[in-house]
Amino acid sequence: REAESFKERGNAYYAKKDYNEAYNYYTKAIDTCPNNASYYGNRAATLMMLGRFREALGDAQQSVRLDDSFVRVRGKLHTSYSWNAMAASRCFQRVLELDHKNTQAQQELKNASTVLEYEKIAEVDFEKRDFRKVVFCMDRALEFAPACHRFKILKAECLALLGRYPEAQSVASDILRMDSTNADALYVRGLCLYYEDCIEKAVQFFVQALRMAPDHEKACLACRNAKALKAKKEDGNKAFKEGNYKLAYELYTEALGIDPNNIKTNAKLYCNRGTVNSKLRKLEEAIDDCTNAVKLDDTYIKAYLRRAQCYMDTEQYEDAVRDYEKVYQTEKTKEHKQLLKNAQVELKKSKRKDYYKILGVDKNASEDEIKKAYRKRALMHHPDRHSGASAEVQKEEEKKFKEVGEAFTILSDPKKKARYDSGQDLEEDGLNMGDFDANNIFKAFFGGPGGFSFEASGPGNFFFQFG
Repeated sequence: REAESFKERGNAYYAKKDYNEAYNYYTKAIDTCPNNASYYGNRAATLMMLGRFREALGDAQQSVRLDDSFVRVRGKLHTSYSWNAMAASRCFQRVLELDHKNTQAQQELKNASTVLEYEKIAEVDFEKRDFRKVVFCMDRALEFAPACHRFKILKAECLALLGRYPEAQSVASDILRMDSTNADALYVRGLCLYYEDCIEKAVQFFVQALRMAPDHEKACLACRNAKALKAKKEDGNKAFKEGNYKLAYELYTEALGIDPNNIKTNAKLYCNRGTVNSKLRKLEEAIDDCTNAVKLDDTYIKAYLRRAQCYMDTEQYEDAVRDYEKVYQTEKTKEHKQLLKNAQVELKKSKRKDYYKILGVDKNASEDEIKKAYRKRALMHHPDRHSGASAEVQKEEEKKFKEVGEAFTILSDPKKKARYDSGQDLEEDGLNMGDFDANNIFKAFFGGPGGFSFEASGPGNFFFQFG
């Protein structure tokens, strides 16, 4: 009679949703009368409400051992906690054998079948690496089995593989708060850290997971990959600092082959290898590496900066401006603003005539070198030298002769040269190249009006005559 009193008081607290007190009184009832199936069934239901599903399942199994009619409670636990949806189906089938009109058991059996179907679809989609669909299936399954750790873990793992790390970590952390020894949750926490390039911390979680479950294959593989990545990357960095760029390139390449799924780490490896290629003056290869880096991580500022510099070095100024604009939009620092401005100046300069190229001299050429270059090019393209050529050739040579005169006019004047080098618009400074007369420059350079002429000395040959 005392046990029944405890049970009734437990029922009263259960009705008021005071599940902790209900649990205490059902426990007292069990202690008083340990062979009553209903006491275990009631406590199992209370434990479910408290989220203590492992203990609830133990009570449900004991209630079934004492009285087969309590199989419904056990089935409900299998569905809610989803230790085994197949086991849940068997339980509800047994209930229906005892009471074929039990509508609740019929619905629960249908729910269990639905959960099984979602499990099967998710298994196939995981193999296909269709992680979004797996997340969808697990969300649907969790509507029927809201406390299922296995479904939550699979969802969290897929969220991590999709790069949704905060969501994945939140799910794993919730499980670890209830069960700090859950190897699967520890693995998922490590996986998130691993994919966020926090490799050292990730290894700690993988090791802890393997302590809990030494045969955990995923944790074992992830731990091995994490350690290998860390070692190769560090070896590559060491070789780079020592100036052994060839070895650094090989090590970064080997590291890139370890785990194609680790996007953030691989982005850094590509950028590092791009830096190596730039040191080796393999600028196009460096650009390709940096492009691969930003494809993996479009927020990776360092990769944009490295690629932009390579674009500058290869005179691809429009691409450089585009990258520097991206950087400055993200981080509005004085340094980034200056880099963008420099690229814009070089782009503007590149769209004008390259007077250094026209004269065939270096940008650091001396005044004497500029004069010698002008003498050579002016004589080479002078219209009189090509008077016997076709009209098309004469026109082209006349154009080149004028450009050579323009180039000399600008580069031989220190002030004009300085403005030209700084990217200023020379026409805005009062120099109208459209009114430019190349013959006047030529005469002035070679001394006096009519002081120079070309005369033929045979077919295709000329000599110079000075007055």
